[in-house]
Amino acid sequence: MTTHSPARPESTYELLRQAARAWPDAIATQWIPDPADHRRCLALTYAGLAGTVTRIANGLARLGIGRQDAVTLCGPNCSGLLAATLAAQATGIAAPASPALGADQIAALLGRTGSPVLIAAGPEADLALWQRLTAAARQAGMRAVIALRPDGATGVPPALDAGPGLPALYLEELAAGQPARHLAGIRPPAAADLAAFVHTGGTTGAPKIAAHTHANQVACAQGIAESAGLAPGDGVLAGLPLFHVNALIVTCIAPLLNGTRVVWPGPAGYRDPSLYQRFWQLVEHYQIAAMSAVPTVYGALAQIPVDADISSLRIPIVGAAPLPAAVREGFARHTGRRLLEGYGLTEATCASTWNRPGADRPGSVGQVLPGQQVKAVRVGADGSWQDCAPGEPGVLVISGQAVFAGYVTDPRDGGPRVSQGGTVRDGWLDTGDLGRVDADGYVYLTGRAKDLIIRGGHNIDPRVIEEALLKHPGVSAAAAVGSPDAHAGEVPVAYVVPADAGAFDEAVLLEWAAKTIGEPAARPKRIYAIPAIPVTAVGKQFKPALAADAARHAVAEALDRAGVSAGEITVTPGEASLAVSVAGADPGQVQSALAGLPLTVRAASQRRDPSGGKEQPR
Repeated sequence: MTTHSPARPESTYELLRQAARAWPDAIATQWIPDPADHRRCLALTYAGLAGTVTRIANGLARLGIGRQDAVTLCGPNCSGLLAATLAAQATGIAAPASPALGADQIAALLGRTGSPVLIAAGPEADLALWQRLTAAARQAGMRAVIALRPDGATGVPPALDAGPGLPALYLEELAAGQPARHLAGIRPPAAADLAAFVHTGGTTGAPKIAAHTHANQVACAQGIAESAGLAPGDGVLAGLPLFHVNALIVTCIAPLLNGTRVVWPGPAGYRDPSLYQRFWQLVEHYQIAAMSAVPTVYGALAQIPVDADISSLRIPIVGAAPLPAAVREGFARHTGRRLLEGYGLTEATCASTWNRPGADRPGSVGQVLPGQQVKAVRVGADGSWQDCAPGEPGVLVISGQAVFAGYVTDPRDGGPRVSQGGTVRDGWLDTGDLGRVDADGYVYLTGRAKDLIIRGGHNIDPRVIEEALLKHPGVSAAAAVGSPDAHAGEVPVAYVVPADAGAFDEAVLLEWAAKTIGEPAARPKRIYAIPAIPVTAVGKQFKPALAADAARHAVAEALDRAGVSAGEITVTPGEASLAVSVAGADPGQVQSALAGLPLTVRAASQRRDPSGGKEQPR
């Protein structure tokens, strides 16, 4: 079969209708309610998905949702959440939110988006989440709350109670009796209309919210679809949460262009431990050809015995966080498949580069996707940009239709307003990331100019940690950085200057952080006391020094756990990660102890020469 390549549609809704016409009876999505019973699934055809989305969209319109209204969506993965997301884009603007956010953070998102309607996991799916979300909805004065039932739920659902003054109904009730073949009384979305509000730093109290137009999402999805080379019916595994932009674009919208079959393995996806027990059997049963995940997922899979025929898997894509060489090499040895690293950010809709099968270059994040451009620029003292020569490092910038519309600035004053501010210049997006582009167009990341800590693909703004710690009377200054971690890539750690030089209790501050930081992922794993925060000549915090110190701590702890006695640990910046050398220890033992940490372990480890007592490089 050949890939269906229609003219680029105006919107994600038009794209869905095109797919329904091209492959009406083909399976669009398969939902596994319980990974422990991975062979049982609920399937929806392309025609069925389009009809469901249209009915929900018409139901939202009956609630008063219009083209400039945001619909907040929050809950574990389920077929209703995906259909409701596409329906929200057909009628207004989809605003996905992470279920891990605290009540205050959800309230902040609702305020920033001006969303009048919430679609949330119902009490059957997650009672605690339902109660937290409905409390936030009442506080925000929302118009209605719509509940989602888990896939596979049977029988009469429990009565809904969202609290006084807040109507609540099930998604099935909203869609009942609505037309399934056309949008009734709704202007179909145009390319320039806003399609989604996606929060970029899911752990901040007042997160940035990136606005995507329909043209942004369709262009990015088309670039992904064209470069992937998947055919109608090919299986794609979708284990990331639907609030994640990768899940929305790579495994929800892009498949509509190829007619692929997307398999959703349970409400928690890759976060469900039971999924890994049957992972390779699932790949064989559903003939998975492609999947997309963060490095920690592939690190875990490299430890799971391959107990099935996985010959169908040819496109394992990795992104969202730096890929440790140990994970890349371990997965290849274990499965015979090479991980295909990519790069993207929410401000460029989703993905901008990736390594194609058979043309990948380890250490690179690949070549640019069709419809986009990536280059490195030198930034002058006056802020001017000058293009870098091939291979010359600089700041990465991106152009093309995938560059976002801007950040949401004020959704309540005459409709949503967005601004690109200084982020986009003459159509080029300043990524804030450092990298180089070689003569063949392969992109290499050489560092992050931003201070974000990336924990297993989740962005953590260090200011959240710093501001929480600064509220403690025993802290006079604070800085948070990422520390290398074999499981999550990075975990947050903090450095504080005690208000009283003689008084520091890490346990007390860790307990304080646990109480004052809403999202667990943002709570620091360790807190260290220092006499002063290092600063630059102009008085700005100099975090590279702290990041190197955090890496030294992580290396020392890993060596101690492995029983390796070592001398001086030296950490220096590397091409794509920090580089570490260890004195006074056997190099093989050091390599083994530090396997999995996102560090470059140099062959400069030293051991003591028994004949002369002088340390010699090995």
